[in-house]
Amino acid sequence: MELAAMRPGTSGNGVKTVTAPRSASGVGVSLHAYDIGVLVVYFVFVIGVGVWSSIRASRGTLGGYFLAGKSMSWWPIGASLMSSNVGSGLFIGLAGTGAAGGLAVGGFEWNATWLLLALGWIFVPVYIAAGVVTMPQYLKKRFGGQRIQVYMSVLSLILYIFTKISTDIFSGALFIQMALGWNLYLSTVILLVVTAIYTIAGGLTAVIYTDALQTVVMVGGALVLTFLGFQEVGWYPGLERRYRQAIPNATVPNTTCHLPRPDAFHMLRDPVSGDIPWPGLIFGLSVLATWCWCTDQVIVQRSLSAKSLSHAKGGSVLGGYLKILPMFFIVMPGMISRALYPDEVGCVDPDVCQRICGARVGCSNIAYPKLVMALMPVGLRGLMIAVIMAALMSSLTSIFNSSGALFAVDVWQRFRRKAPEQELMLVGRVFVVFLVAISILWIPIIQSSSSGQLFTYIQSVTSYLAPPITALFLLAIFCKRVTEPLARLTWWTRHCPHAELEEEAREGTTGIRETPSGECPAAGRGAENSSQGQKQPGAPCRSWGKWLWGWFCGLSRAQEQTLSPAEAAALQQKLTSIEEKPLWRSVCNVNAVLLLAINVFLWGYFA
Repeated sequence: MELAAMRPGTSGNGVKTVTAPRSASGVGVSLHAYDIGVLVVYFVFVIGVGVWSSIRASRGTLGGYFLAGKSMSWWPIGASLMSSNVGSGLFIGLAGTGAAGGLAVGGFEWNATWLLLALGWIFVPVYIAAGVVTMPQYLKKRFGGQRIQVYMSVLSLILYIFTKISTDIFSGALFIQMALGWNLYLSTVILLVVTAIYTIAGGLTAVIYTDALQTVVMVGGALVLTFLGFQEVGWYPGLERRYRQAIPNATVPNTTCHLPRPDAFHMLRDPVSGDIPWPGLIFGLSVLATWCWCTDQVIVQRSLSAKSLSHAKGGSVLGGYLKILPMFFIVMPGMISRALYPDEVGCVDPDVCQRICGARVGCSNIAYPKLVMALMPVGLRGLMIAVIMAALMSSLTSIFNSSGALFAVDVWQRFRRKAPEQELMLVGRVFVVFLVAISILWIPIIQSSSSGQLFTYIQSVTSYLAPPITALFLLAIFCKRVTEPLARLTWWTRHCPHAELEEEAREGTTGIRETPSGECPAAGRGAENSSQGQKQPGAPCRSWGKWLWGWFCGLSRAQEQTLSPAEAAALQQKLTSIEEKPLWRSVCNVNAVLLLAINVFLWGYFA
């Protein structure tokens, strides 16, 4: 399955900076007051949306905190699917690999369209029908036993630490370092503090709504940079000509590593000599993409928060349309950056690269921030810094929230079976702090890995760990002959009666339940624990500090109503329903077909 992982290119392009860059053309310059003003406005909006969504969110229960009360519409879901995946690591890594090797890496984004539709039409109906909150919880129901649930949770957390969290933190800090000249680790700490506050306070509701805002900022700002970049090189024909001529003055004797690839403008490349061979791009990548888009907790959790299956499908369609754009506002700008600044972005001499970006293996990962600082005028430069911050914050908050859910529901509850709900919520929040610490310690390893190309590093790690997960879920979804009951746990049995779920509701062991007021109670727990730790009549008043802490952590709610077995069964049947209105089912199907047609056309045009 390593075909899907990119082979390190021969152009010697590379890594993130470790010290403040000292190159000329606009890198490391101070921001104008207008840029600072744009950043202030951006943070005000983000914090405002975060506070608003935190106040309206159901944060006092695991279901409300981790699944947003199953109340999300299609448009914030689609925006969150996009921004959760397109983090700062993708901006830096995808643009850097585009600068090094050309268009083919954009196939990683266009491949996602097909798998997003598979998520909405094949996988999510099964997950909803099964009544689960996390993916390991689904595997436990499907195959039986506790070990597979814990194993999958731990494996997912390892993947988050070694690919998503650490690379996003590093690349975001890199961009701020280049723009402001701040120390790398100081930048990291500042970014983490900002992202952690509303994630811990607001849960998935705050994460999704802030993701929607950040998607608008991200797409709008990146398209502005794309326009300015194409204008500078003479549009697409000019890019083709200047990219092929982007040869640095300082080269390494007796090598061709300084020459741009002759197939840089081809999506489908030679299966033997290509840096991204077409069999790997189409077949191998689909295996990794199935794990990422159809079985990964970070992505699936957004779809599970939908108020109905039609809204989940609509979110997948919108996410598919948005995933077409990174080719144009990330990959091509990376190529434009190399065409404009070959001596810096395309450097191959180790001494020169060390002087430019602080890394001897190459400087392709400065492609995007270099273009921003060189081309964006006053005011818009601040907007682009906000874009990278938006990408970083949206990706990190999504991962943090999902990681907390995995650890609290699937790992901690395995060893503390009678842990009260408040304990599980606090454990999930504390685990986020632990993840952050581990990720920061892992950053120096990323700096020197995979010949310096950040996107290569990410795909190399996932190439080893993702294929078995994909195979396991495909077996669970489509094969009825594999152990344990089959009722509503496979594609073929998703419409079975709710008899087993009703029995679970009577026993208080269902995945997610909801009170008549619309607030979502515990995931995987009975209603009898929902009021533990609550303030009882006659209890002493708490101090303002304790009250504020309880509100921040979502622990200051009123005592909830306990449902009768009949009410619990009826409510569980509603929450696990995959029925759709004919009109909206048809609307979703038509839009899915149109999206696939556009995707096929683009593949053919750039093949």
